[in-house]
Amino acid sequence: MLLVLSEEQKAHLGCLPRAGGAAVGELGRLAVELLRRGAAPRACEAAVRRLGLGADAVQRAAEGLAFLLAESARLTISEIDFQDSIHVLGFSDELNKSLLQLYLDNRKEIRSILGELAPKLPSYHSLEWRLDVQLASRSLRQQIKPAVTIKLHLNQNEEQTAQVLQTDPSTLLHLIQQLEQALGEMKTNHCRRIVRNMK
Repeated sequence: MLLVLSEEQKAHLGCLPRAGGAAVGELGRLAVELLRRGAAPRACEAAVRRLGLGADAVQRAAEGLAFLLAESARLTISEIDFQDSIHVLGFSDELNKSLLQLYLDNRKEIRSILGELAPKLPSYHSLEWRLDVQLASRSLRQQIKPAVTIKLHLNQNEEQTAQVLQTDPSTLLHLIQQLEQALGEMKTNHCRRIVRNMK
């Protein structure tokens, strides 16, 4: 799978040939630091002094490299696909090899950083349900008013929470049909291809 870079991202990476192959390691460390801790003005200033480039050029190059490394690691792009993805940038073979080595050296660390940044969504633990039927009231002696009460137990951040939901049976049946339709849609080739590329 090839990584498609926008014109803005290509422009950000465009200053790498001017910086030279030796600067790729420095900019790579700055890009990984950018992914790990966010903007680091002190590290950027130190890189500006060492590389002799403008602060704006160093910042853009680090952001471009951070995007390139993060997207490549997120999509788990192979070596050949990574080389083909950066080949369109028109860099020298030496610079391409430096970028490839930078990607291979930092791929696992970047994937772990991206895993930590992913939102922790609640997960299913258990479900309790109850069917209540109101048969009559003081004003209406013959009525049938069913209601389904659901208590959904969820795990989130090592803690267990509970959500109580109440609905009528017709809405619950409609919800079940929609969920079954969504599960059926996930079995199509198109959805399988999308899910495979997202991993």
